[in-house]
Amino acid sequence: MTYNKKGILFGLSANVLWGLFPLYWPLLKEASAFEIVSNRAVWSLVFCLLVLAVQRRLFETLKLVLKSEIALRLFISACLISINWLVYIWAVNHGHVVESALGYYINPLVMIAFGTIFLHEKLTRLQWFAIGVAGIGAVVLTIDYGRLPWVAIALAGSWGTYGFVKKKLGLESIVGLALETLIALPFYGGYLIFIQSNGVGHIGTSTKLTLLLVGAGVVTAIPLLLFNGAANRVPYSLMGLFQYVTPTLTFIIGVWLRHEAMPTARWIGFFIIWVALIALGYDLLKSGSSTNNSLTKAE
Repeated sequence: MTYNKKGILFGLSANVLWGLFPLYWPLLKEASAFEIVSNRAVWSLVFCLLVLAVQRRLFETLKLVLKSEIALRLFISACLISINWLVYIWAVNHGHVVESALGYYINPLVMIAFGTIFLHEKLTRLQWFAIGVAGIGAVVLTIDYGRLPWVAIALAGSWGTYGFVKKKLGLESIVGLALETLIALPFYGGYLIFIQSNGVGHIGTSTKLTLLLVGAGVVTAIPLLLFNGAANRVPYSLMGLFQYVTPTLTFIIGVWLRHEAMPTARWIGFFIIWVALIALGYDLLKSGSSTNNSLTKAE
């Protein structure tokens, strides 16, 4: 099977950029996690609207907000992505990079669970095996931490639910982000105006920090554009494997650059999770290959 080289490049680039986010957020540490998220949302909206305007899709995109059913789901997805962003940025800036990587490692398993519970999808034997093994890994990590890994649970839960809601919406990533941040604009924009007017906001305090806060929107939107480009060029199974690049880079940053503690029990817990993900990845490639073969035969 021959894959589109540009699609592979786009897909890997998107996930590499997402994986490098733990290097970016600490640069904004002077601001609170909530202020960073607010700037991220507002400037993401500005960037997305500019992109859609260049693509001549701005007005048709904005019209979607007028549909009540879509607007309600967009409001829910805006709340979920806000929770995810807030927890992630707080975790990265407070020494929980490894735990945040765990959240994105177990996210595919959360998505499978959602598909089984809410969409009544049937699991393969390998998927059942992966979920069971991951459950053992989660128990080991819980014992090691001495508490539930709530950062990982919050990230996996919010992102998994967000993905489920977005699947129901069926919107392109850049369109979805534009509309979600538009719906949240009164809240985030109002908050930024409030803190700036009271002299506690960080926009304008220094050129460097201002550019980094504005840049939070750009670095959020660019991987989505690359992801869209990849999704149109490579099989879904390959896109599924690309998503493991992000938490792997995050894990490397947490362990080898941020020097977060990794006792033996934690390594064992992560190793068990990785075994589950290898099984899941194999199942994904196997099912993707079967789908592609059947499509070829049909042609």
